[in-house]
Amino acid sequence: MDHDESLTAYVASFVDELAKNGVSEAVISPGSRSTPLALLLAEHPDIRTCVHVDERSAAFLALGMAKAKKQPVALLCTSGTATANYHPAIVEAFYARVPLIVLTADRPRELQDVGAPQTIDQSGMYGRHVKRFKEIDIPENDLSLIAHTRAVCARMVAEACGRPRGPVHLNFPFREPLVPHVADAEKYQTEAPAITVRSGRLTLPDRERHSLADTLRRAKKGIIVCGESEETGLEKAVTQLADRLGFPILADPLSQLRRGSGDLSLVIDGYDAFLKDERAASLLRPDVILRFGAMPVSKALMLWLKKQKAAHFVIDGGSPWRDPAGAATSMIYCDEAWFCRDIIQLVPRTENRQWSHLWQSINETTKRVLSNIGGDPSLSEEKTFLRLSEAMPENAHLFVGSSMPIRELDTFFFAGGHRGVRIFANRGANGIDGVVSTAVGVSLIKKNTVLVLGDLSFFHDMNGLLAARQLGSDLIIVLINNDGGGIFSFLPQASEKAYFETLFGTPHGLDFSHAAHLYGATYRKVKDADEFTDALTHSFSVPGLKIIEVPTKRGENVHRHRRMRQLVGEALSPLFNGVRQ
Repeated sequence: MDHDESLTAYVASFVDELAKNGVSEAVISPGSRSTPLALLLAEHPDIRTCVHVDERSAAFLALGMAKAKKQPVALLCTSGTATANYHPAIVEAFYARVPLIVLTADRPRELQDVGAPQTIDQSGMYGRHVKRFKEIDIPENDLSLIAHTRAVCARMVAEACGRPRGPVHLNFPFREPLVPHVADAEKYQTEAPAITVRSGRLTLPDRERHSLADTLRRAKKGIIVCGESEETGLEKAVTQLADRLGFPILADPLSQLRRGSGDLSLVIDGYDAFLKDERAASLLRPDVILRFGAMPVSKALMLWLKKQKAAHFVIDGGSPWRDPAGAATSMIYCDEAWFCRDIIQLVPRTENRQWSHLWQSINETTKRVLSNIGGDPSLSEEKTFLRLSEAMPENAHLFVGSSMPIRELDTFFFAGGHRGVRIFANRGANGIDGVVSTAVGVSLIKKNTVLVLGDLSFFHDMNGLLAARQLGSDLIIVLINNDGGGIFSFLPQASEKAYFETLFGTPHGLDFSHAAHLYGATYRKVKDADEFTDALTHSFSVPGLKIIEVPTKRGENVHRHRRMRQLVGEALSPLFNGVRQ
């Protein structure tokens, strides 16, 4: 048996096991040492491969595809610093609970620590940011370990998909020659996986279930807080539980509850605005809080939760410790949808809706104030999101950048409207890197995808535009350009006038039309809100990459937010008259 035959047998078997365990997409960063895996991934009939030359961007591309599919995506690169460029996306995947199968090629042991080129220490290089690490050695004259290699592959895919989901890392030290017998790959494809890994869902014992049901049955003023969750089908279960208990739902945009298909009458979406009002915040004091998913983006909500003295239950099927506010009184590790359905069976329907009606009245009054800013046609970041909320078609997909865009979305993307709009963001580590590439990944899986981001995030990941062009991405990019870091204008350092622009504002003065031309994108710079609506609506009928630039001014955005806070407070005043606190 020659080396090429052994290499082909092991790598082809590994790739086939990936496919048999549900991995149907692979993103490949070109390189020499990764040749065996690259060729055999491309050859497998059940795996679609995408190639992107920039490793950092490629990793975020795979992240976006995995987010959209809710299934693991393979990611392959050569040895050396190429592997290090994957790290930011792996960090995001770990904290956002996105399954990635990271495959890195490596030099063999005899070339480690001897000054060989393109060689670094790759063993466990991603540390605690992957769920598991394995090194796959390829025996050169022995096929007896193929079953073991397949089992390792199945185990690693199961690990990536087990809750909490996340990335896993497999490192392959390949010896030359590196070219397998591609024509022989079919010999190592099987009808079924070598081993099937099944896992159940966490549930609670009867004593705990009935104890929780008793607590919720006695509650007079409960609320449900929902952030981004990896649990499929949670939206319907939560809305049914809320209706049963009479609890309003404070729904972060990433919870998918604002544009869900069920009853949205108890969904509260204006909390970020009205919880900044001291009277509203002091009046709305719950005695029970149920929280599902990640902590919502709203700082006002976070601060409000920290002040509450209520019993605070965090329900999570992934068994983590998600309590950045330090407000939880109980961690409940069980399947979230099961929890909702089970509690519904154990408690009667609450008929007294006075508590939820108070939340709904405050919410509707707040939304009327916020909606009124969209009347005149002048451009602003707030109006961009109001118009976006209205113009998104049914079953579209919206990816939102970090910093100000996700916060503006939280305030101005209201419940109802067009149903089925799914919202994505990189909120695991909350960085601005890789946003374009991640959205491109989503667009390769989902139709009618829109990316909204700021100018610094766009600049930070313009390499993602190459993948969009080469892979035929059908993506609309709404580029909000305020010439710098807008979020810093809302932070205390904005008072340091002497250094603020240099250290935080960071104006760049770039003309992004040149980037659009470089990457073959359809480009339009809009002058007012009506033109933005027209450009966005038209873009859904135009194939390929589209960029709509929305110029705004950072300073004016701060003043508008302060004015909106004042107007919300004035509008809410009549509601507080006669309400007992």
